[in-house]
Amino acid sequence: MSGQKVIVTAALTGSAHFPSMSPYLPLTPDQIIEEGIRAADAGAAILHIHVRNPENGMPTPDVEIFREVLTGIKAGSDAVICLSTGGGMGMSTEQRASPVTTFRPEIASLNFGSMNFSVFHVAEKIRDWKYPWEKLGMLASEDYIFPNTYKTLREFLSLFAASDTKPEVEIYDLGMVNNLAFMMGRGHLKPPVHIQFVTGTLGGVPSTVNSLVTLVNAAKDALGAGNFTWSAIGAGRFQMPICSVALAMGGHVRVGLEDNLYLSKGVLAKSNAELVEKIVRIMRELGLEPASPDEARAILGLKGLGKVSY
Repeated sequence: MSGQKVIVTAALTGSAHFPSMSPYLPLTPDQIIEEGIRAADAGAAILHIHVRNPENGMPTPDVEIFREVLTGIKAGSDAVICLSTGGGMGMSTEQRASPVTTFRPEIASLNFGSMNFSVFHVAEKIRDWKYPWEKLGMLASEDYIFPNTYKTLREFLSLFAASDTKPEVEIYDLGMVNNLAFMMGRGHLKPPVHIQFVTGTLGGVPSTVNSLVTLVNAAKDALGAGNFTWSAIGAGRFQMPICSVALAMGGHVRVGLEDNLYLSKGVLAKSNAELVEKIVRIMRELGLEPASPDEARAILGLKGLGKVSY
């Protein structure tokens, strides 16, 4: 196993963490660009991108803000950019798909089932709100269902295929593995697929070793062991433990401020690069090495940076 290459993804800002939760969460295009380049320099082969309204930090589907971020990162790094189609609460399917259809990225996330996606329980921990929308948005998530129906999955996959963009399939629970097997069986996507197993989100599986082992084994049973590559996420304080387990199991890993704001107990991470550096240190203790962007492209079978539209 010594020297084996592992893909590190850095998820830079996301939509589930709110500006009041950390002063280090990147909100403006310039901040996201800087964070992306620094994370890539630290060892991240893939940068997972959401964007926000620079005036108030609210998640936005604005393609011009995406364009500014994408071109800025591309000017300073050859990292693979994985665009989000998760978007934010209340966005339409068309809005969520617009980054893929506009920019034809190498890879983009695709959440593979509807679920309760909630952060309302965090509101009680925040005393000072930076922007008025934050508390309202956080509390509203108590009654929010993140919609990813079979119809919208079929539509998304058609748009991905037309853009020659590989889906990164986001799996939050066991039923989504069955959804993936069903859609593959119907011919809507072909192996090998790339799966991101997400643990620790309220509404999905908890961040435990048993959860991750169960999801990986379920995918092997449903898809066949040779038909997928996979990575893992641990939300919050479980980021490094779950990623460490994934490394031991032969998987790839995702870290970053989208999923976890802390470097260690009580210590806020000042950048995505700090989290990348930490998982790279853990990786090297196990005799593993971070894949370069081009090595990640080869592992995942991506079309290459020269074929994107940004």
